[in-house]
Amino acid sequence: MKTLLHPTWVGHAGGYRSGVAHGTFDSPRGDPSTDTPRGVLDAAPGPLHPAAGQTLAAASRVSWADPVRLHAPGRRSRALLDTARAVLAEALEVRPEDLSVHPTAEDALAVGLDGLRHARRRVGQRVVASAVERSVVLLRGDVEDPVPVGPTGRVDVASFTAQVAEPGVAAAVSQTANGEVGTHQPVLDLARAAADAGVPLLVDATASLGRDPLPGVGDVVVADAAAFGGPPLGLLAVRPGTRWGLPGPRREAEHGRALATPWVPSVLAAAEAWRQGTASHRTDAERARVLVSRVRTAAAAVRDVEVVGDPDARLPHVVTFSVLLADGEVLVEELARRGLAVGSGSACTSSALRPSHVLAAMGVLTHGNVRVTLPLESVCPDREEDVDRLCAVLAEVVAAVRERLGTADL
Repeated sequence: MKTLLHPTWVGHAGGYRSGVAHGTFDSPRGDPSTDTPRGVLDAAPGPLHPAAGQTLAAASRVSWADPVRLHAPGRRSRALLDTARAVLAEALEVRPEDLSVHPTAEDALAVGLDGLRHARRRVGQRVVASAVERSVVLLRGDVEDPVPVGPTGRVDVASFTAQVAEPGVAAAVSQTANGEVGTHQPVLDLARAAADAGVPLLVDATASLGRDPLPGVGDVVVADAAAFGGPPLGLLAVRPGTRWGLPGPRREAEHGRALATPWVPSVLAAAEAWRQGTASHRTDAERARVLVSRVRTAAAAVRDVEVVGDPDARLPHVVTFSVLLADGEVLVEELARRGLAVGSGSACTSSALRPSHVLAAMGVLTHGNVRVTLPLESVCPDREEDVDRLCAVLAEVVAAVRERLGTADL
């Protein structure tokens, strides 16, 4: 596939040429089998797509300039940033002028929610959000009584509907799916309830973009480029007609939504990752679903291990299981000794090994949990082999950890 930037053009003294920005040059194809990550089963975030990595390296030499400058390097950066923004806007199914780029997904979520709340400050300040939303949502704004979820992590639609209909609600938030346990949320039902109540909805697609189709709803949509093999980069889309505005003086960058212009090479890398994966997203998801099913079966076969999340209505690449009489950190360490990188604790907080508020809200074991987030096959071609290795050693690892902690006979 042709790329946004041709690495051999880097350093060209002639300035910006439209062919570079519009992908009319072929990028040299590296050997994806060389220096490829092995044993990576924790892609939250995961390694860069190889083409995104090439683009990042090349772009750091050709689009280093501030894109607001009027000199030739600045104009070149601006043209490349505009091209990358158009690609990423298409990924979120919005117009380029509706999309802003932020340093992290957490920042994009915070800015998106702040803009909705401030625009409706005369109505109230309350935010309706479920108990399994990301911490940045639950800790920001007035989420007085988080909407409960069932044992699979699915939001209670009736409770959500009742809350958004109450007075003083400024905004509502819903994930497309939970990034920790994989459960799909009833986003269409929640969007309908919010619309009926006249409450704007922020849809958090940070765990699903590039892995699942977008639901096509939400006044504000937030995503993370790391979900599809790009660098960790927050994407914030505000649909036309949405009442949205931040408090204080207008910010200078990103349509008034950011304090600084994004680093252009990282945006180009994110756009390249999306372009490289568009043709294979569905196939990759189908294969990932099969691999996750293998992990679920292997984990369920181990004594006193509970696989959590919805077994069917879920993200194709995420699975979490909880191990009784074991410690999540020790399980991670034991698997790492065997060359397998997995996650534990909460995927929705900044501390990777912090007890999970998501699992607590579901009423399941919050300690001794292991989270597998499969990378894209294009990023880690050996992921099937890695999954097979995990399934083969899982019972042995659990037994070793229980023995180490003195809980094997309990």
